[in-house]
Amino acid sequence: MTLSVALMGTDLIGQARTGTGKTLAFGIPVLQRSVSPLDPAYEDMPQGKPQALIVAPTRELALQVSNDLHLASKDVGLRVLTVYGGVGYDTQLEALESGVDIVVGTPGRLIDLANRRALDLSRVHALVLDEADEMLDLGFLPDVERLLSMTPETRQTMLFSATMPAAIVSLARTHMRHPMNIRAESSYDTTMVPATAQFIYQAHDLDKPEIIGRVLQAEDADKIIVFTRTKRQAQRVADDLAERGFAASPLHGDMAQIAREKALTKFRENKIRVLVATDVAARGIDVAGVSHVINYTCPEDDKTYVHRIGRTGRAGATGTAITFVDWADLHRWKMINKTLDLPFDSPQETYSTSEHLFHDQGIAPGTKGRIVDPAPVERPARQSRDGGRDGGREERRERAPRNRDRSRSRTRSGAPVAEGADAASGADKPESSASAATTTEETAKAPRSRSRNRRRGRSSGEGSGEAVSTESAS
Repeated sequence: MTLSVALMGTDLIGQARTGTGKTLAFGIPVLQRSVSPLDPAYEDMPQGKPQALIVAPTRELALQVSNDLHLASKDVGLRVLTVYGGVGYDTQLEALESGVDIVVGTPGRLIDLANRRALDLSRVHALVLDEADEMLDLGFLPDVERLLSMTPETRQTMLFSATMPAAIVSLARTHMRHPMNIRAESSYDTTMVPATAQFIYQAHDLDKPEIIGRVLQAEDADKIIVFTRTKRQAQRVADDLAERGFAASPLHGDMAQIAREKALTKFRENKIRVLVATDVAARGIDVAGVSHVINYTCPEDDKTYVHRIGRTGRAGATGTAITFVDWADLHRWKMINKTLDLPFDSPQETYSTSEHLFHDQGIAPGTKGRIVDPAPVERPARQSRDGGRDGGREERRERAPRNRDRSRSRTRSGAPVAEGADAASGADKPESSASAATTTEETAKAPRSRSRNRRRGRSSGEGSGEAVSTESAS
């Protein structure tokens, strides 16, 4: 529906359900209206300047659009360059210096290259905003407006998205010239693919990995994408599924760009079955053979739900979408259910042992959520005193007993006392002993402050023999 309008150079807004092929709707007109270096008319154009610019919200979507355009322009001879962050500038700068015809990229890196004066957008005749509503949700609106200001006013502008919020309409009124709004279905149709079966389960967080493990062993289970709310949750779920014996890999923003590309490549090549991803993979990622999409937690809103489950049931294929709703997210799900007019107002409470789960997903009775035995937990041995860990108790048992025979000597004021000295002094001075006992008893009964003063007097008198003798005489 859009080809005839786009080939004329008219601005347009394309709205269609996810998975219906919006990439070719703008890709074919862009390729047809661009001049190839093999064309004799190319000599009259500025050499190496980009003729078309396609802006995508995520790196994965930019790579996918670029790959589709590479295949479509193979026989035409147009040069397509993918520009995105997370990688070095050298390769992209060299490609821009040698000359490109179509640039596909993310807003941040495009502005960086434009600020370096390596990317010249003054000759762009077509500008495409793919998944425009997602770019607005991610906060790219100022970057998009800046890119629009770098292009000529006579350009052709095309916006494509599955949903069309008010912000997109405002952007179109500001930067587009009499755009034509083309919708691929009637306003009464749902925005979701009808070939996707939807199941909403109210599940406990600790039981979700077990449920996913059993769904992976269903009859029609092929490749599965599990969407999580946070990056840490994606990593944890992927590690849990890998420990259960399933080929799983995470995909989130904390991963390096090379690791993200490798994970997507392995998923496309069927080297891994489960891709646990955040919403970076929810927009526009087209992978063949995805049979199930599982929302590990309730989506934030209806648009996120639509784009997530749109990763399955694409291009006429059937698919299954499973959404886990926690007890705390029931109100959020009811809002999504009401907005999309779905018949799942009260999700059914579901556990990994529920009979309706096995019946709904086609799981054989007795199936468990793991295909390998759990690894035994090795407890570290107690560390001995000499630093060893093994056999510490045996070493202590075999150690020789301690020698308790000790030679002790009596001292008084740091000086050794001869044996029998106390007895002799007691016999010679009985009155002195009695006086000392009386003094000790009085000292115990006296107040604490008086006792301290008496101690000070004794300690001070130790240095002079006169003080000691006077006290004894008294």
